[in-house]
Amino acid sequence: MQLRTVVITVLLSTLALLGTGVFLSQQIATGLFQERLRQVESEANRGLSQVKGTLEAVSSTDRTGTVAFVRDILRSLEGDGATVQRDFILQPLPGEGNIYVSAQASGGMTSAVIPEELATAVRENQGQYWQSIGIPQTNGVSPGLAFGTKVALPPGREYALYLVYDLESVQETLNYIHRVLGIAGVLLLIVIGGIAWYVTRQSLQPVAHAAAVSEKLAAGQLEERMDVHGEDEVARLAQSFNRMADNLQEQIRQLETLSHMQQRFVSDVSHELRTPLTTVRMAAEVLHDAREEFDPINRRSAELLYNQVERFQSLLNDLLEISRFDAGVVDLDSDNWDLKPIVQRAVDMAQIHADRIGAPLRTHYPQGPVVAAMDPRRIERVVRNLVLNAVEHSEGQPIDIFIGDNENAVAVSVRDHGIGLSEEAASRVFDRFWRADPARARTTGGSGLGLSIATEDTRLHGGRLEAWGQVGDGSNFLLTLPKSRDIELTDSPLPLIPADAPSLEEEEEVLEELGDGMTEGPNEESLEATLAEPEENSGTAAASSSVKEEPTATEQEQRREG
Repeated sequence: MQLRTVVITVLLSTLALLGTGVFLSQQIATGLFQERLRQVESEANRGLSQVKGTLEAVSSTDRTGTVAFVRDILRSLEGDGATVQRDFILQPLPGEGNIYVSAQASGGMTSAVIPEELATAVRENQGQYWQSIGIPQTNGVSPGLAFGTKVALPPGREYALYLVYDLESVQETLNYIHRVLGIAGVLLLIVIGGIAWYVTRQSLQPVAHAAAVSEKLAAGQLEERMDVHGEDEVARLAQSFNRMADNLQEQIRQLETLSHMQQRFVSDVSHELRTPLTTVRMAAEVLHDAREEFDPINRRSAELLYNQVERFQSLLNDLLEISRFDAGVVDLDSDNWDLKPIVQRAVDMAQIHADRIGAPLRTHYPQGPVVAAMDPRRIERVVRNLVLNAVEHSEGQPIDIFIGDNENAVAVSVRDHGIGLSEEAASRVFDRFWRADPARARTTGGSGLGLSIATEDTRLHGGRLEAWGQVGDGSNFLLTLPKSRDIELTDSPLPLIPADAPSLEEEEEVLEELGDGMTEGPNEESLEATLAEPEENSGTAAASSSVKEEPTATEQEQRREG
């Protein structure tokens, strides 16, 4: 800003000085010319009148005497070369008869310097006339003035007599004035630039200081403050800025205190719940193992107790993991691993739930290994969460898992064709405990923290986890990881918007169909399905006993890891 202000000030000052200099130059040049014109005009008129009267009084008929007399008279018209720079030109006018005196000139002048307009005026009239002319010089052309009149010489012939004044001295004076004005203008511009720099520096220095303090505050240095000097507007700005910084610091400290208290509370509660939960879990396992000896009501209660304890255990593990992320104590055990077997293990663990819902899992892997620096346990957990989330919302439609890589990154995308996501849901799907449809019961026993944990795991690897969806056409989750931690991600080997995504017109048609279906009201089959769906909060969120058989070891391990 300071440089811009100085440059603009200098440019505007330059334009102003140029305009002023042109005006002054014109006025000075006009003044010098008019003053010189008044001097030489009276002198030339007087000299021409005297010479004309003298020459016209000559009555000699002798050629030699006439030539000598005229030469003497004309010599008196020449200047001395010091105070007066004047030359003459005597040119016979066209006519008949002999001439005694031929064309004569002084100072190397010729009739070529006389303009045609002046020559015509002298030839056709009896008065005295003048005109500005250019006089050729060795180094160019100098300005001059020519005064002329018509005279008669023996034996009755008419001549044009001109007096030529060289104004080179006036031009030198004007050039000197131009040089002085130019030097003064340059010096004035330097002074103006210095003044503008000093004034802008004094004005902008507090602003620059405020910007530097703001950057330090934004970087976390909350103790930084502006220096207050005097009682002017800048001092009041600094005082207001410091008060604002104090308030922000106090609020940030309060928020940090509340955040630490919240994190400690979650961590402490989670740790404290592990011991009683372990006891309850052991009791639930004993009851679940002996459920065949109970009556149907107690058997069902034992199954529900076992399943909900397992879900509680998963939720507790997720809370502990989230508290570790919040506390910043998570370590990344990273090394170069092939991504394909890691993804395949996650797919195999989700296969049980996919088969139960009837959603085929289709994998699309490239040829050869896909190697990147990663923590295999965390990446497997991310992929497993994505696949289970796709199974949860697939509505029995196929789920496609893609793996891709390029020079800098590897990627995994999980594409389902279920209920889909709106733009708002896609932007919030990674929030903790957020659900697009709170009334929808879970079928995979998730805690609502899976995608949040997946986001934190991805961030640890320096990667990106993105979501795309369209209502009625499923969703696509894209995990992108750099091949090494020193690589900054710019693009992904796989697209976020899948190739089979519908166009905008098709999406509008689907939304219209959904809207029409909602206005028609629920039919009998939808009512029966709604009544048959178990309520999650009433303790019947799990499937019936014919579906929820005793979990296998794989299922139990999956639930423990979240």
